[in-house]
Amino acid sequence: MRRSIVFWLVGLLLAAVPVQESQGQSARRADPFQLAPQRPGQTDVYILSFGLWGPQSVFESEAKGAARILEAQLGAKGRSIVRFNTKRRAGATPETLVAAAEAAGRTLDPAEDIVVLVLTSHGAPEGIGLVAGRDTRLVTPGDVRALLETTKAQHRVLIVSACYSGVFARELADAQTLVITAAAADKPSFGCQDGATWTYFGDAFFNKALRGNARLDAAFESARGLVTQREKREGFDPSNPQIAGGSQVLERLNETCRINLARQAC
Repeated sequence: MRRSIVFWLVGLLLAAVPVQESQGQSARRADPFQLAPQRPGQTDVYILSFGLWGPQSVFESEAKGAARILEAQLGAKGRSIVRFNTKRRAGATPETLVAAAEAAGRTLDPAEDIVVLVLTSHGAPEGIGLVAGRDTRLVTPGDVRALLETTKAQHRVLIVSACYSGVFARELADAQTLVITAAAADKPSFGCQDGATWTYFGDAFFNKALRGNARLDAAFESARGLVTQREKREGFDPSNPQIAGGSQVLERLNETCRINLARQAC
């Protein structure tokens, strides 16, 4: 199933209020966040994972599963925040996203630690959709840049599982920001059936490749092959997942793996 609802999102783009406009609002309504403290002299990874599209449960499932696997593979136990929207619950509102980023910013060491931000939803060429109850809006690359900056982390990983998500790689990738996306900026991705556990990309990257290899770049290359094979087998035009930037982030993550010999997955 095609993962985009393009025409709906075009209307959303015209009518929605940007997430950035919510960042000045109080986060008092957000759930409190508990994160394990930063360990001086050690690179800690903090994970923020959000399922943004409430009407379909696959995005809740993917946000949960992605955080669980990343936490295990990157040694981030106790350092993850997972929120999602459902048909009945608005758990990943713009205010919640900002509050989670602020919580990470209060806890981590900006120069030493790494933030991993995961977003899963439907996408459009201009960004990724957020539906939380009656609140509908488009999350743009500029909004995500502001979220990443709110965490204060100098080294960041952004993983976006959505149609046309390559726009985030094009706009946000640099040496200190690794961006991984489910599709190119001009391509849809697939697998958004309500009730599914993973999208096609989420299954290939998180559920298969990352379980066997904690190196994000290596896991991505494996996942790209897996998802392309599946799409061709099922008659879809390949989504062409993207990876960009992050040379300094990967160096830091890989060095952490080498130092911590107990983590055999590294």
